[in-house]
Amino acid sequence: MTIEAGTKLAEGKILECVAALRDDAVQMLGELVEQPSLLGEEASAQVYMEGVFRDRLGLRVERFDIDEDKIRNHPGYSPSLVSYDGRPNVVGVHQPQGERRGKSLILNGHIDVVPVGTEKLWTRPPFEAWVEGDRLYGRGSSDMKAGIVAYSIAFQALKQAGYEPAAPVFLQSVVEEECTGNGALACLVEGYTADAAIIPEPVGGVMTCQLGVMWLGITVMGVPAHAAMAQDGTDAIGFALYLFHALKKLEARWNQPEARHACYSQQRHPVNFNLGKIQGGDWTSSVASECRIDVRIGFYPGRTREEIKTEVEAVLKEAFEQSPHAASSQYEVTYQGFQAEGCVVDMNDPVIRDLEQAHLDVVGSEAARLVFTGTTDARFFNLYGGIPATCYGPVGGSIHGIDEWVSIQSMMEVAAVLAIFMARWCGLNKLPECSGN
Repeated sequence: MTIEAGTKLAEGKILECVAALRDDAVQMLGELVEQPSLLGEEASAQVYMEGVFRDRLGLRVERFDIDEDKIRNHPGYSPSLVSYDGRPNVVGVHQPQGERRGKSLILNGHIDVVPVGTEKLWTRPPFEAWVEGDRLYGRGSSDMKAGIVAYSIAFQALKQAGYEPAAPVFLQSVVEEECTGNGALACLVEGYTADAAIIPEPVGGVMTCQLGVMWLGITVMGVPAHAAMAQDGTDAIGFALYLFHALKKLEARWNQPEARHACYSQQRHPVNFNLGKIQGGDWTSSVASECRIDVRIGFYPGRTREEIKTEVEAVLKEAFEQSPHAASSQYEVTYQGFQAEGCVVDMNDPVIRDLEQAHLDVVGSEAARLVFTGTTDARFFNLYGGIPATCYGPVGGSIHGIDEWVSIQSMMEVAAVLAIFMARWCGLNKLPECSGN
């Protein structure tokens, strides 16, 4: 038998194993969705993933809490929001038993999910997974627990087919991607490295680039007064909204064609400034004396955080000084959460070539190349780790919205592609018990 023929037989068997694991994948995703891994509450979901890595996949499990002192001075660090105690990263480690060859790989995914919003708008409780047709619903189903299931099923399929990757593979389930990325950063600082990394985020193709994202808080202090004499006070809520409106003008400038990064030249509206939270006032019949707004700002790759802060603060300062209420108000800007720079993926890197070829061979069509107008943990590998990385994951919808869902068929296709990619990228060894087959 030729090597080529043997490889085709192995890949055929691997694909059969992926297909046979469909029901297991749906069950695993449902169980994982039902672990409500909101910010600060990821522990139970990480216990679940520890069991998957150890018991289902036979991996050595390493878990560790993020040590903020280790990452605080790293250029990729973002100021944290809550304590890291009891919120571990969990890593499943594969070291080949047989001959070591091929190239090593990190498969990274985040376990944390965003808040559910107004729960009564959901068709069913948001952490009660349910299936209708090809869709599995529930908070985190698409973003990104389906991706974690996909890489787990991919590894399991290799094992059930009688093979192991012939190079080290690290399956990372990390916390806090949705607000800082410090979970993935901590893995990098702890020394986890490989020849490439893939993150199965729900981008529905292969990601080519991502924006930078910055979170900032603007706190305005006004002058309280009785509502019957509101003209004698200065409304902090209104002033905060006025400052946000000034920032929206900056957003419009950054979206002008001449201001865009080349990767975003064809996007309809790549940069968004989002007013995500507002807290202000303390009495209905009093002019609000204080208001805080929390704003998310997108910005193009190639720009530094320092540049963005300088430009944003200059806009706020100018707007403040032009206001007739400047003498009776004050404001301050603070930075917590994302301070994430954008990045561009080298689409000529071998990992992209091999991933796209695996997609073509498995799915039968070319993978879409997608520009992303948010941020992902891929930036840590590309910008700071010297590890080529991209996002490649399933199709889903209502991400960060109501009735979030993921396509089960798409999840299984991603699992199949990742299994074939892993086999080719890392090489295959026959497992000892299968060596005589």
